[in-house]
Amino acid sequence: MSDQEQQLGKLRQEIDRIDQQILQLVSDRARCAQQVAEVKQTAPDQGAVFYRPEREAQVLRRIMDTNPGPLDGEEVAKVFRQIMSACLALEQPMHIAFLGPEGTFTQAAALKHFGHSVISVPLHSIDEVFREVESGAAHYGVVPIENSTEGMVHHTLDMFRESTLTICGEVELRIHQHLLAADGVDLDNVSRIYSHQQSLAQCRRWLDARYPGVERVAVSSNAEAARRAAAEKDEQAVAIAGDMAAELYNLKAVVENIEDQPDNTTRFLVVGNQLTGPSGRDKTSMLVAARNKPGALYHLLEPFHRFGISLTRIETRPSGMGTWGYIFYIDCEGHYSDAPIQKVMKEIGDEAQELKLLGSYPQAVL
Repeated sequence: MSDQEQQLGKLRQEIDRIDQQILQLVSDRARCAQQVAEVKQTAPDQGAVFYRPEREAQVLRRIMDTNPGPLDGEEVAKVFRQIMSACLALEQPMHIAFLGPEGTFTQAAALKHFGHSVISVPLHSIDEVFREVESGAAHYGVVPIENSTEGMVHHTLDMFRESTLTICGEVELRIHQHLLAADGVDLDNVSRIYSHQQSLAQCRRWLDARYPGVERVAVSSNAEAARRAAAEKDEQAVAIAGDMAAELYNLKAVVENIEDQPDNTTRFLVVGNQLTGPSGRDKTSMLVAARNKPGALYHLLEPFHRFGISLTRIETRPSGMGTWGYIFYIDCEGHYSDAPIQKVMKEIGDEAQELKLLGSYPQAVL
């Protein structure tokens, strides 16, 4: 046996030994999770809360901050995300509703946030996601809220006006659009391109340059686009979608990353039925209906400046209550339990026609 083979043999033995230690530690963690569930179930006169978004955010941040390498901190956190997901499933299998069908970017966001040990429930519309969570049929829901290229998803914003749900978390997902085709499709003779309208918009310049005269068909989701491309491969149809849709419908990414903006990112919200405690690095979202009078917007925003609170988003929507009435959706840094935010909300509440706290939640970790 050569020196190289001997060295490799010793290293493989060391890897086997370390793997066994990892297995034992993961098993110990899983047993501890089961004991946590038993303790929670004995709590008197209150329903046990198994999923704590603030706790999971703190754990993942600590993993990234203390990671010694050589693996990247985010990669290590992804590993722990899956371990935590599997351990939570031992405590309580969670049903997560998302804007479907299967294979959409929203499902990818749900799995990124909750891990792969949850039961994902695809639904046809954002309204259905909210209703599924409100009824208790799903523990949480995941819906898109904004894209860095195309802006806000107004349907999601409008749902918060009537819903009793609160925002429990956020997920940021880099959106990579691929041109998907089945085997045998001639890319020089494409007949039509299927995709969601937002994806078509995100790839507009690439499509204008590569397929200027080809029909573009907007469908309900990227997964539906992939399904149609697979079904109509003999007609030389293709789709624009992501990796999950390609895998689900056995298509190949013949051209990858065709989005016009390389940093194209979509932000998703996690909605649930309970408020979330502070994690140390949070956002707060609120809905404000300002009174229709001069300086209304100034009086709405001035307290944020005075109390040193950073705004991360302000969006305007028609209120539906009279001509030129508007509602403002505001995101800011901090937790609603923080004294400065409580002071701001008190002042805004005294000044505004309506103020609704939509939730405080950990800033996106992964």
